[in-house]
Amino acid sequence: MSAAQTDLSQHTPMMRQYLKIKGEHPNEMVFYRMGDFYELFYDDAKKAAELLDITLTARGQSGGNPVPMAGIPFHAAEGYIARLVRAGVSIAVAEQIGDPATSKGPVERQVVRVVTPGTLSDDAFLEDRRDNLLVAIYSHREQFGFASLDISSGRFSVSELENLEALQGELQRLRPAEILISEDFPYEEILEGFTGIRRQGPWLFEADTARRVITSQLQVRDLTGFGCEDLNLAICAAGCLLQYAKETQRTALPHIRKLTRERRDEAVILDAASRRNLEIDTNLMGGHQYTLAWVMDRTATAMGGRELKRWLNRPLRDVTIVKQRQQAVSALLDGFHYEPVHDHLKAVGDIERVLSRVALRSARPRDLARLRDAFQVLPDLQETLKPVNSHHIVKLATIVSEYPQLADLLERAVIDNPPVVIRDGGVIREGFDEELDELRNISENAGQYLLDVETRERERTGISTLKVGYNRVHGYYIEISRAQSDQAPADYIRRQTLKNAERFITPELKEFEDKALSAKSRALAREKALYDEVLETVAAELAPLQDAAQALSELDVLANFAERATSLRFTPPEFTETPGFDIEEGRHPVVEQLLDEPFVPNNLLMDTKRRMLVITGPNMGGKSTYMRQAALIALLAYTGSFVPANRAVLGPVDRIFTRMGSSDDIAGGRSTFMVEMTETANILHNATEYSLVLMDEVGRGTSTFDGLSLAWATAEHLAKNIRCYTLFATHYFELTQLADDLEHAVNVHLTATEHDDNIVFLHNVHEGPASQSYGLQVAKLAGVPQDVIRNAKDQLAHLESSTVPASGESSAGQPVPSVEAATAKQPAASEPAFQGDMFASLEPSAVEEALKSVDVDGLSPREALNQLYELKQLLRK
Repeated sequence: MSAAQTDLSQHTPMMRQYLKIKGEHPNEMVFYRMGDFYELFYDDAKKAAELLDITLTARGQSGGNPVPMAGIPFHAAEGYIARLVRAGVSIAVAEQIGDPATSKGPVERQVVRVVTPGTLSDDAFLEDRRDNLLVAIYSHREQFGFASLDISSGRFSVSELENLEALQGELQRLRPAEILISEDFPYEEILEGFTGIRRQGPWLFEADTARRVITSQLQVRDLTGFGCEDLNLAICAAGCLLQYAKETQRTALPHIRKLTRERRDEAVILDAASRRNLEIDTNLMGGHQYTLAWVMDRTATAMGGRELKRWLNRPLRDVTIVKQRQQAVSALLDGFHYEPVHDHLKAVGDIERVLSRVALRSARPRDLARLRDAFQVLPDLQETLKPVNSHHIVKLATIVSEYPQLADLLERAVIDNPPVVIRDGGVIREGFDEELDELRNISENAGQYLLDVETRERERTGISTLKVGYNRVHGYYIEISRAQSDQAPADYIRRQTLKNAERFITPELKEFEDKALSAKSRALAREKALYDEVLETVAAELAPLQDAAQALSELDVLANFAERATSLRFTPPEFTETPGFDIEEGRHPVVEQLLDEPFVPNNLLMDTKRRMLVITGPNMGGKSTYMRQAALIALLAYTGSFVPANRAVLGPVDRIFTRMGSSDDIAGGRSTFMVEMTETANILHNATEYSLVLMDEVGRGTSTFDGLSLAWATAEHLAKNIRCYTLFATHYFELTQLADDLEHAVNVHLTATEHDDNIVFLHNVHEGPASQSYGLQVAKLAGVPQDVIRNAKDQLAHLESSTVPASGESSAGQPVPSVEAATAKQPAASEPAFQGDMFASLEPSAVEEALKSVDVDGLSPREALNQLYELKQLLRK
């Protein structure tokens, strides 16, 4: 039974209170605070028990049935919340805000925060080196407004996307934790595989409301200053996103103070498939190992690691910015300046996320300790940067600045190793505040104070039976035996009469009592007030501190590029306005790190006369590696990094496309071949003459001749119509004829050799087509049983001898049938037979007609020889 289905009148006051809160948060799992536990009820309890593997119990009844209940300890709640959020669950935390001592009925409770996957700011819930993004999408006639927010840093951006392909590319680039869409959003199929999808009312995307919400947040009249005034669709998305963020945080968001417009044409565009195939920061299995980021990330800070991933996922087309970064890397390499920079940045830590918690007033004591440590290291960092000869580094150093006053404040205020939370005190350093020191002294030294009073009063009065005591009812007192009570001084005030003694109070003891009885709670209250004051002082400098954090992140990435250039033997690429690629001794940055033996480097030359390389060679020979390394070198170059090559000269690149690998889209109902053709269609529609296109084994998912036809036509269109830079790997040997037929196509191949019927891959790229495919040798290497290999050899020999091409040989001087054609069944009558031209006639040849009338069993040897000569004569004709 769900909470919404219950009749409130049949419940206790406490459960009515819970159901009222649940009614206000139907889409969140409600954590209802009861003493030292958060309790969950009804469907929330069942779901939590399943996801968290906790015990499902019951409390009371509803409609004659027990009410399901599950609970988690208050002190361990963060760990449980983190697990639920990672599973895509949103949580409303309802705390006790009333005083149990004065409450009539259940203690008043209120939702103090809503935790959703895309609005996290606490370190316990976040991956250190990955952005945690909330995204909103607004659609109108197959165009999209797109807004993203990282609430843990305040980074807020918008863009407008012209079609579904562009939207898919952005989603793959950002991989948001939570996505807001309208209830009438018509393209939900493209969100397959994403969690945390929230449907919002269409009115939350209303344009006027959105503008009002955004301008109010940014404290501006309009959005012209941010270059966003004309982005109507994006503003609708951003307005919904901002309203959702405010609703979940239940507080102001002062750290969201900028709105960035992202233009697709500012970056080298990669579609969703290309991002997956290049494994930039996520491998094909969904993990983070063995990716480009895995090799490239040696940043000193988590915020630097996140910035690096942003750069890798969005290489820039503006060569001026790229060269600026590259020059900064060179300057850091000169004299190995990057090493001390890296060491100082380690002490800075992830202040970007700390500052967001300061802004949200949720910063914990250790956050302030991290800020203190960061401020203290900034002067040393500035000294280290002074000799670095780079205008860009000087600019970053200026933005970083120094904060001596904040450093001094935090040094005086916060102890060296503060506790995790302020709740129990012990955060503010002794000597920072006199009142707090006095309260702590009273609380901690009350026993000694009373002993001192007792000794002093005995000496002053001469009363030997005098003693100082305390009880909960009467508080502190001076007790004198009845026999000596008449000797009590005049300043003693009678408090209580006992059978054998009298109890008194003095003004001094009364003052101490007032202090001592409340000293602990007053000390804690004072400490919390001081903590809030320190927090407010830091928050007052939020804007320059956020700019400093961004500059430190960029500095971290540049120092990281310098270290990687040294460790991985990278060189600075050169940029030219002339289209093309000239790469000498290029290497694949990831594969190189995984090999025990040295990586075999290769050259790549593409210019106006070599726009398409038709790549042949054996399976596992390195075709895919060679192609991918070209794309990764281009990608790294346009982030400002050095590249894995002895020399690299690159012309303009607007997009990188990859059509590689094979996989079904089962959820989308698409076969492997359908996926392949969809990706191919996307390339043919969107590539330009400045695009780098990687095509691997196009046409393999259908029949031999269908696939060969499609591959031929695709390659021809790319080379003749689009004229993009294409690496076209294939096992269709017939495609090597393209080099003769097309002006800008050339053949290259990867080498291998046979030894004792085994294959050895040499991985060298040479001009010209490959001599064979080595399919059976690779099958043997893969462990295919020997009897299957022998049978395959027999079948291959039989098929090769029975497949007679019309012209004997291809134009490249190789046997015409590809390995695929040789090992396939003969084409059906409806399939054209491929020849030296594109397709041969469907009519039976003269040789075939003559063979039909030959009686092989009745021929004498002499007649058989004559018949053979006749057939040969027919063949020549």
